[in-house]
Amino acid sequence: MSLHEGRRRGGLLLLLVVLAGLQIAAECRSTLCRPGFSEDVYHAVLPHIAEKGERLFRVRFVECGPKQPVTFESSRPHDLRIEADGVIYAARRLEGAEGSATPLVITASGATTNQLWETTIQLTHQVQSAADPQEGMKEIVFRRHSTDGQLERMKRDWVIPPINVPENSRGPFPQELVRIRSDNDKSRSLRYSVTGPGADQPPTSIFIINPISGELSVTKPLDREHIANFHLRAHAVDLNGNQVENPIDIVINVIDMNDNRPEFEHQTWNGTVSEGSKPGTFVMTVTSVDKDDPKTANGMLRYKILSQNPESPSSNMFTINNKTGGIITVAAGLDREKVPQYTLIIQATDMEGNPMYGLSNTATAVIRVTDINDNPPEFTAETFTGEVPENRVNIIVVNLTVTDKDQPNTPAWNAVYKITGGDSTGRFSVPTDPTTNEGLVTVVKPIDYETSRTYVLTVVATNEIALTRGIHSPRQSTATVSIRVTDVNESPYFEPNPKTIKLEEGMSPETTLIIFTANDPDRFMQQSIRYSKLSDPAHWLRIDPNNGRITTTAILDRESSYVKNSLYNATFLATDNGSPPASGTGTLQIFLLDINDNAPRVFPQETEVCEKPEPNAINITALDGDLNPNAGPFVFELTHRPADVRRNWTITRINGDYAQMSLKIGFLERGIYEIPIIITDSGNLPMSNTSYLRVKVCQCDVHGDCTDQQHIIAAGLGTGAIIAILLCIIILLILVLLFVVWMKRRDKERQAKQLLIDPEDDVRDNILKYDEEGGGEEDQDYDLSQLQQPDTLEPDAIKPVGIRRMDERPLHPEPQYPMRSAAPHPGDIGDFINEGLKAADNDPTAPPYDSLLVFDYEGSGSTAGSLSSLNSSSSGGDQDYDYLNDWGPRFRKLADMYGGCDD
Repeated sequence: MSLHEGRRRGGLLLLLVVLAGLQIAAECRSTLCRPGFSEDVYHAVLPHIAEKGERLFRVRFVECGPKQPVTFESSRPHDLRIEADGVIYAARRLEGAEGSATPLVITASGATTNQLWETTIQLTHQVQSAADPQEGMKEIVFRRHSTDGQLERMKRDWVIPPINVPENSRGPFPQELVRIRSDNDKSRSLRYSVTGPGADQPPTSIFIINPISGELSVTKPLDREHIANFHLRAHAVDLNGNQVENPIDIVINVIDMNDNRPEFEHQTWNGTVSEGSKPGTFVMTVTSVDKDDPKTANGMLRYKILSQNPESPSSNMFTINNKTGGIITVAAGLDREKVPQYTLIIQATDMEGNPMYGLSNTATAVIRVTDINDNPPEFTAETFTGEVPENRVNIIVVNLTVTDKDQPNTPAWNAVYKITGGDSTGRFSVPTDPTTNEGLVTVVKPIDYETSRTYVLTVVATNEIALTRGIHSPRQSTATVSIRVTDVNESPYFEPNPKTIKLEEGMSPETTLIIFTANDPDRFMQQSIRYSKLSDPAHWLRIDPNNGRITTTAILDRESSYVKNSLYNATFLATDNGSPPASGTGTLQIFLLDINDNAPRVFPQETEVCEKPEPNAINITALDGDLNPNAGPFVFELTHRPADVRRNWTITRINGDYAQMSLKIGFLERGIYEIPIIITDSGNLPMSNTSYLRVKVCQCDVHGDCTDQQHIIAAGLGTGAIIAILLCIIILLILVLLFVVWMKRRDKERQAKQLLIDPEDDVRDNILKYDEEGGGEEDQDYDLSQLQQPDTLEPDAIKPVGIRRMDERPLHPEPQYPMRSAAPHPGDIGDFINEGLKAADNDPTAPPYDSLLVFDYEGSGSTAGSLSSLNSSSSGGDQDYDYLNDWGPRFRKLADMYGGCDD
């Protein structure tokens, strides 16, 4: 239909009606603006089937002034309900002509005023569905325009119903849907087109229009699950492209078909339920999804349980809510110990569960029955027995075994043992073995065989958590444990230990002090005890091995270093004759009472004063090994002899423990003086003693300190210390001297070893070994006349120091070697060599060389000519050296060198 516009002075009144998302508007103008509905009467078309909650159309309320809240009410709220925005929905499923039987009246009321506005909606039922065959091509006509220039008021809106196209249509394609026409096509040629998603926008080319006839067609099957509806806009233009009509909106709904099966979110669902649960206990919820329209029967699912495994104790232990998928229990008797797990096959069917037309799918629900504490632990026996030696702790006496049908290693299975009788002193405990769940009867306090020989315990076994209400513990949850104690040889013990006695010091030897005996706890064994001394630091005591009588062997001295705080500790051992023998120790503490047996002595024993009388005061006190009242207060006085003591010194008592001594004269010559002082203590029988105070008189500086260096010795270093320092210095010097002698001797031995030549260099086997080339060609300048005139050689004595070769014959004796036979031959060289051999063989100190000199050093400074002359024709090459071959293999190489050819 076409939109008709008219103009009038006044406001603009707009009416908009929407059917399933398609909005059709009508506009009008009036001279005066009055608040209210856009039209007094609306016309709307209802679909053949309207699902509950489906949006149908909308009414528009127009206000001229400030906006105020408006409340809408429907005259048929059970069929059609209206929301605050004016949109009308189906309140229930409407089929056929149910919705159009009676006109619908909508009332609007102001929230702040008492005004009421009403409008009537004439409802028309859509007879033809999208799936029905079309009796003729449906037309959509553009709204007509006014041609006289006057505004024309529209009585009501044209309502264009949506075009319904079923999904998955088999065609043939293209399939015609509707024809779009303009009233102007009678007077001129027009061209039609559609725009929007599905036409010229992605997905393109789904809908096409014949530009001349205006027939709108679909080109392929539609899929509602992909796109549920299309919003297109139709256009009409002339041949020049000028717009002839205002565009109209076309809504194409894709009608759902039941082409999708329900799909469970999980193929396997896991749930739990406690054993013993009452009927109606919620277990779990299974859900599935159907891609079809959930507002239609195609997407409405229903659930049911197909099977239950195992079918114990009933085949219908569970039920499922057919709409929500919630699984609950419907029968009692869930027992984990009998059936720990159930497996259910769940089926979901669409079409509201219609088994003939609906599509189905299945999933598995695994329901695990969780354990509760409905089985108490039960002992495997009513009485358990065990045996334990006395005085042993932390040992297991007996293992208590129980059975529990609940799930292992859970609080409902873990056993807790408690002793309820027979152990009033708390000597036993029963911890639980976490692996076996056994009760371990353990001794935690020593058991005395002489006190109790048997124990009968009552033990109760429970779980970590309480039993479920209504279940009582059987008799098997209590057991009796009989424990027999075996006797062992126990150690004797002293009572009390330690034992303290008080004695005066100075007690004479062979005095009996006390009888120190031990007790044997083994009353049922006839055993004897022998005693021995284990610790007696000062060796003052002796103990009788049979009766434990302790006597003294020396005088007890409180002032001994073995006495601490007037206490002397001695330890004794008591051993019985059991099998095996056992022993125990006891300590005797002797508290020694003090007697006046130590004379006082002066302190300090050494001091120093200045030559001049000021300051000359010396503070002294007394040391006494005794305790008060056998010590201070003391009396200090100077002896009468020698006479100069009282003439030079005076002593003044400060208090009972201190006195002050000072010079009486104005000057005393420097030196060391020993001043005798008589000190008397305050004992019941006072003891006196003459002590000598060593005083050094020295010259002092302005601070009153001695300037003499000798005060260092007097202050700290005594004679013994000085002697010890001197001995250390002497020992250090001796060690240094021994080290120097050893280094010199080692150096001589090293030089002697360097004179020895390697056996490979022995000239008896090799003529010469030139393994040191020295400085080069200048070393080859040798004087061969030395070989021809050996008598002209310089003796060793006239060689300058530092030129002697390291490989020359040493001067110290060497072991003698066997004599060689000399073979006389003519010639200067032969005589020289023979003389050298004789000298070497007859010299007992010569090293193992064939001559006195070894010519294997080619350094600089040699008086001999170059060795290269041995092969030169200018250095005696015309001589006959063949006679050297007769001297043996040692000289053949020399004969070859001298007698060889020029080549």
